Formats: sequence, C-alpha cells, structure tokens
Amino acid sequence: MQIDYYEILGIQKNADQTTIKKAYRMLAMQFHPDKNPGNKEAEDKFKKAAEAYDVLGNPEKRKLYDQYGHAAFKGSGGGPQFQDMEDIFSSFGDIFGEFFGGGGGFGGRRAKNRNGPRQGAHLRYLLEIDLKEVVEGLEKQIEFDANVSCSTCHGTGAEAGYSPETCETCNGMGQVIRAQGFFSVSTSCPTCGGSGKIIKKPCKKCKGTAREAKKKKIEVKIPPGVDTGTRLRVSGEGEGGFNGGPAGDLYVEVFVKPNEQFVREENDLIGEVKVSYVQAILGTTIMVDTFRGPEKVEVPAGTQPGETVTLRGKGIPSLRGYGRGDMIFRVIVEIPKKLKTEEEKALKQIAELRSEEVSKGAITGFFSKIKDDLTRQ
Repeated sequence: MQIDYYEILGIQKNADQTTIKKAYRMLAMQFHPDKNPGNKEAEDKFKKAAEAYDVLGNPEKRKLYDQYGHAAFKGSGGGPQFQDMEDIFSSFGDIFGEFFGGGGGFGGRRAKNRNGPRQGAHLRYLLEIDLKEVVEGLEKQIEFDANVSCSTCHGTGAEAGYSPETCETCNGMGQVIRAQGFFSVSTSCPTCGGSGKIIKKPCKKCKGTAREAKKKKIEVKIPPGVDTGTRLRVSGEGEGGFNGGPAGDLYVEVFVKPNEQFVREENDLIGEVKVSYVQAILGTTIMVDTFRGPEKVEVPAGTQPGETVTLRGKGIPSLRGYGRGDMIFRVIVEIPKKLKTEEEKALKQIAELRSEEVSKGAITGFFSKIKDDLTRQ
C-alpha cells in the first residue's frame, strides 16, 4: 500500500510551498546517506522523501496528486522514480547545496569553486496529453519561464568596463565549510551570497545577478506510445549556465488524461461494445469508434456477455518503435426490460421449439431478471 506523500513529509494538505520545502530539507538532512552510512532503512526514507517532494514541490504535479492520488502517476509505478541517489542529488542540488557542500553527494562531497564555468539548472515541465495523442504522437509547442544570462552584461553581473572580483572571505568558493561531527557542513558565504565573487559596479539591468527571466517557447516532439510518468529530455533548454557554462536541460514529464472510451493496459486499449440479445445469439457486424476513425468489428454468433472481440494492431504503438497493441472490446449484451407483443410471441415459440419452460405472460420479467444478473457480474 502506497503511503500518502503528505504523510511522508509530515505536513498538512493545505501546506504552502515554503512549508513543503522546509519539511523535505529536514528529512533529507536527517536521512542523508553521508549521515547514515550503510543504513538501508535511512536510505529508503531518504528516497521516499525525495519522491514526495518531487510531486508536492511542483504545483502542477501536486494539483494532479490532490485530484487523482497515486493513480495520477500510474505509468511510473505509482509515483516519481529515481534511478539512483545521484539522480536525487542532481534533481534537488539546490536544496542539498545549502548544507552538504554544494551537491550533497556521497562521501562528504566538498564545495566546488563557483568562479569556473557551471551548468545551469535543469527544469521540469509537466505536459498533459490525451490518449489519442499517445496513439498518434504529436509535436506540441510549450511555453515556460527560465533564467538566462543577462543580455546587457552578458552574464558577468557587472557594468561595462568592470569585472567581478574574487571574494576574499571564501576565496571564490562561494561557501564556508565548518566541521560538524564526522562530516562537514557548508553554508553560503555571507559576504558574496554564494557567488564566489564581489561585484563593485553591478549591472543596472540585472542588478548584479547576471541573470534575467525569459519566456521560452519551444516545439517538443512526443513520440507515440508514451505513458504517464514518461520523462523526455530536451538538451540545453533549461536555465542558462554560469561563467560560460552550458545551459541545463529541460525534462518534459508526461501525464495522460483519463479517457472515457478506453482504458490502457500496457499497449492494449480496452473498451466496451453493446449488442442486443438477438445480435449476440445470431452474430453481427457493428461499427466502433477508434482514434483513427470507424472500424468494423465482428461479433460471432453465440457470443456470451463479458466475452471480448479484438481489433488486432489497433492499439498503442510500442515506445521502442516496433509492434502495436490491440483494441479489445468487452461485449455488453443488452436485455430489454419490455418486449413488444410480437417479440414475446416469437420468443415463446422459440421456447417451445427448444422444449424450454417459461412463465406464462412473464417473458418481460424473465429478461429483466437476466439483465439484473448480468449487471451484478
């Protein structure tokens, strides 16, 4: 049974983003592998806290989780998945950097020199698509905000003719390290604010931050076969780098909205088709709606309620690029509650031919009972 993400972080469902981040930081500090070497239980709690924060720390994901619960991320195994510890550190490096030497990795990782080129932060974008778009694939324009190098100072943070100087307090490291027990704790330098540099003449446009907000629009190609939880990487579309470093990446995470007509089971699409009791007995050919237009489907004579008929190769394409699932319809046999006089006479004649006893004048009730029985199945 999956534990509620709010319960994992120990917060109320109306908690704001500041409270959520603070709760995660406390748990990450408590169960960090550097502080609990070889402790499997602490490692599991560390991972669970990261999964909870991955959802609740993202307003769009949180909205989906509040509405659908863990089912919102069914395609990813019930929630966000991290390949390993380093995946968690790279995803939430800004949080770990506040108390674990600028990255928070294994082995008491130390602060890195912030004067050198550094990659910009990775960004995440939650993209909602329809089941039909899963079948066909699509190219979609998305729009998001990102911090990029200031266009006036070109990322230096200083006015023209001036250059940033190395901070003497931290010697350009951007962090001050102090020992605490068996591991080191680093905090942002109080003089330079963690930049490793002092700017005496800040750029008027960015006020020395070397960054400016930019609204980005890009085309993203979503291949057929994706599912909720699929994460697509768009290289170089994250936030701008520092000191000439490369831009981060954009991770587009897919959420497939529920469909009223079909339910997905791996690459198969499961739906329902209704036929009359006469059609079920004698067989029929009916038209069904698919994502690629109407298709004929054969319902063999003698089809029983609950049996299935299949359109081969009409399901979802494999994300790997080969093969395609089926479109499977569960047959619903509709039993009328009321019969016309001619229908009742004809059915009585059929009953006599089959030497089957029926209640006199109770054919309608008989079919009503059958329908009730089928409904309970």
